Amino acid sequence: MIHRRTSLPLRIGSVIVGGDAPIIVQSMTKTDTHDIPATIGQIRELEECGCEIVRVAVRDKEAAESISAIKKGISLPVIADIHFDYRLALLALQSGSDGLRLNPGNIGDRKQIAKVVAAAKEREVPIRIGVNAGSLPPNFEPDAPLAKRMVDAALAQAKLMEDLDFNLIKVSLKAFDVPTTVQAYQLIADKIPYPLHLGITEAGLPQSGAIRSAIGIGILLYQGIGDTIRVSLTAHPCDEVKAAYEILKSLGLRQRGPTLVSCPTCGRTEVDLIALAEAVNKYLEKIDKPIKVAVMGCVVNGPGEAKDADIGIACGKSKGAIFRKGKVVRTVPEEKLVEALIAEIEKF
Repeated sequence: MIHRRTSLPLRIGSVIVGGDAPIIVQSMTKTDTHDIPATIGQIRELEECGCEIVRVAVRDKEAAESISAIKKGISLPVIADIHFDYRLALLALQSGSDGLRLNPGNIGDRKQIAKVVAAAKEREVPIRIGVNAGSLPPNFEPDAPLAKRMVDAALAQAKLMEDLDFNLIKVSLKAFDVPTTVQAYQLIADKIPYPLHLGITEAGLPQSGAIRSAIGIGILLYQGIGDTIRVSLTAHPCDEVKAAYEILKSLGLRQRGPTLVSCPTCGRTEVDLIALAEAVNKYLEKIDKPIKVAVMGCVVNGPGEAKDADIGIACGKSKGAIFRKGKVVRTVPEEKLVEALIAEIEKF
């Protein structure tokens, strides 16, 4: 049983983050924010695949002002990602942004932060203090361990906002290095009451990046740390959302979409199980309901694993037995396995 860290709840648009709310899945658009139709299109794709909050890059005045038009074409809350120029945060708030991400590594001037905080407080818009290991000021605690430097940067920014009577705060402490990221979140978890956004920054291409993210995010979630997550991949943002839900499903924290259980195959397998599993998985990508499907290759573990699934198949020599909620429905020849399994899934 995972006991989650207690945090103050925040409202970002229509979505509650922290408190006893479920862990929220975020992503970020990879379109040019200037291109309003393309950005709206990608956000709609993200919503369809389960994204609950989306962040957009705000690199100039035009991008900040585009948020207003973008929000008219979508229903997800929008967070403006701000670096270097605090005035872009003010413009994003004027354009209706539901949240801000500020990087204390490149926006640290107290007067500038005060102006942003005042505007956010007036609109009741939360701010994420987004610390990145790679963008800490070089003269900030140069002799301290990196994780501690990240935590201290976040705490200093949070203290500044608290002094300005603002507590609509969320915090992230991201690094590419998994141990550094984990240590940073562990260090800060009991020092602040605010929601924590988890991620491994610049994680990489889909396969390696998903593994790196699953380890880092998974360790923290298992320890009860984390209120929102983003899997940062060099890929389409829907791949990030799918990976995020797989992490949450593997820990029993959220259920969205199917779960495919399939054996690795070995010399006992007497059907083309890899092709069978791939075909079933391709079909399951069209489904957003939580269903557990097992595709097993032999009689050693197959029947037991298949019986534990909503729908399953345990294969023998050139055939397979299809299970539904632990009961054998029928046995079919190998060439009809995919067709028969899909038919049972559709019935279910």
